[in-house]
Amino acid sequence: MTAPTVGQRWRTGRWIALGLIAITAVTAVSVYLTAPRPGGRMDPASTAPSGAHALVTLLRHRGVEVVVADTVADVERAARPGTLLLASETYYVRGQDLLSRLAAVPGDRLLLEPTARARAALAPGIRIGGAETLSGEPDCDLREANQAGPVQLGPSDTYDKVGDIELTRCYGGSLVRYRADGRTITIVGSADFMTNGSLLKQGNAALAMNLAGQRPRLVWYAPQQAEGQGTAGSTITDLIPDSVAWIVWQLCLVVVLVAIWQGRRLGPLVAEKLPVVVRASETVEGRARLYRSQRARGQAAEALRTATLQRLTPRLGLGPNASPAAVVAAVAQRYAGDGSAVHHTLFGPPPATDSDLLHLAQALDDIERQVTRS
Repeated sequence: MTAPTVGQRWRTGRWIALGLIAITAVTAVSVYLTAPRPGGRMDPASTAPSGAHALVTLLRHRGVEVVVADTVADVERAARPGTLLLASETYYVRGQDLLSRLAAVPGDRLLLEPTARARAALAPGIRIGGAETLSGEPDCDLREANQAGPVQLGPSDTYDKVGDIELTRCYGGSLVRYRADGRTITIVGSADFMTNGSLLKQGNAALAMNLAGQRPRLVWYAPQQAEGQGTAGSTITDLIPDSVAWIVWQLCLVVVLVAIWQGRRLGPLVAEKLPVVVRASETVEGRARLYRSQRARGQAAEALRTATLQRLTPRLGLGPNASPAAVVAAVAQRYAGDGSAVHHTLFGPPPATDSDLLHLAQALDDIERQVTRS
């Protein structure tokens, strides 16, 4: 038996390397195709529960040409007579000019949870009726809804007609349809039934397929970021649901009534007895202990001198703003000690030790006693 040559070993290693490369490539492709794809709500490429990748895939398998439009300009390029425009996440459309451009696009419309401005521009024939959590039979003569049967729409707005139009209302008004200007306009108060996480509940998938698959060409417009932020007329009210306005007014009324009620309860001031009577000596002792714990001899001396001067100046016939020289001169006339000692006691520097503070208190008491008796 002969050993393999270098050429044979090279050919064998080459096939092994090619096999490993092929396995790696197939694994990478499969991981890429099966990996979760994050995204926002109603994002046609997102496999998250709030995305709509499953519905878009089903529509394309059914033969519907789904064109994803990220901007209003993409919608204008893709739309044509005989197409269906699905518009969702319209709170990202911030400019009235953009809504006017959407309103001029040809074809039918399917609006999901439209904001007040979007509804006024794209479906002027309806008004909002309220908010409900709807689940049950369609209870209408709309073919798409009757084929789907019971669905779980979840929290949803309901709609009524404005003016004299022929409006078809299904699921308690959460799904409505009417015709205007040669086009069919369908409005649904909730988009959750079309998302990946809710598509399998009851007849949600059937209703979503029936509504979005009405035409052979579907323009899917669910912007994932704001468009037209700099345009005039975009306010925070675009982000507030219509059903919240009356709640805000009710809360304001409640606040006013509570303020009036509480204001009437406030009567005149009434003197009340203290729950505990604290003797003055205890208050003085407590304050002295605080001074001593902080070694605040300066503050204690200042408090003693101020209290002494407040008691002496009325007896000496002086005003509260008398100068130190006038006070010392008046005290010296009634005090047996030296005038310089009086000035040092009443207006001198703060004591350096606790003993000096004690001597200062005694000297102040002696001055006040002599002045009072004179």
